[in-house]
Amino acid sequence: MGLRRNMTLARGLIHGWFIIFSIFCMVPLLYVISISFSTESDIAKEGYSLIPKTFTTFAYDYLLQSPKQLITGYSVSISVTVLGTAISLLITAMLAYALSRKDFSGANALSFIIFFTLLFNGGLVPWYILIKKYLHIDNSLLALILPYVIMPWHVLLMRGFLSEIPSALIESAKIDGAKEWRIFFQIILPLAKPAMATVGLFIAFIYWNDWWLALLYIDNEKLVPLQYMLYRIMNNIQYLSSHIKPGTVNIDISQFPNETARMAIAILAAGPILIVFPFFQKYFVKGLTVGAVKG
Repeated sequence: MGLRRNMTLARGLIHGWFIIFSIFCMVPLLYVISISFSTESDIAKEGYSLIPKTFTTFAYDYLLQSPKQLITGYSVSISVTVLGTAISLLITAMLAYALSRKDFSGANALSFIIFFTLLFNGGLVPWYILIKKYLHIDNSLLALILPYVIMPWHVLLMRGFLSEIPSALIESAKIDGAKEWRIFFQIILPLAKPAMATVGLFIAFIYWNDWWLALLYIDNEKLVPLQYMLYRIMNNIQYLSSHIKPGTVNIDISQFPNETARMAIAILAAGPILIVFPFFQKYFVKGLTVGAVKG
């Protein structure tokens, strides 16, 4: 009886600690939301606070002046993220499966090549020449997808998980007459759902948060993703805030959104990911811990 009571008390203390820790982890997000609904003058006078001194949507009104442009940015980012994640995840899983097979004679050499590219890469100039001069895919969604299709870390993480699938399972499928494609799609992939969700989430984060590729390869306004559009808006705000002198234009510079716009941009950019993440959380935790055993 005493042992059970002690275990219950210990479990309660552990749960209480993690609840408190989770609340503290939410504080920065609450600050971001609060600042995005505050005024610049309140931030300058009072600093950051969890509750806005003066509630206003001025930062969002400024960012949403062109809703059509924002919708276009969202649609491009969603398209790139969905297509890029699907393509990258499939190729990553296929490559990792080949590396995890003990009967694949070139596994060690291929693993070394992948690991080498994790440490060293060709750099920006070769990529730029390849995309613009040889492939001619600039100003297209493919230019935003192709550079991140194969990421060495994702391949190694996936291989660590697939290596734990018993080889006897594959051999028994072969005895029953299953070919390699059927083994991969009907046996390996269903067993690798936690790893697929984990790596897929990592890939989705990369595609969703990227603005650098759009800066390099996109000139068509209809193909500008959300992150790059918000990046340009933030640069414009910073330029106006630092170069416009009071009295030269009919604008109150002190109220011009700068810090509040930064936080509003963070909310607009991170919102969809924050909504999607909870649905993959259980797979994310399991895939990360199990896949890291041999990774």
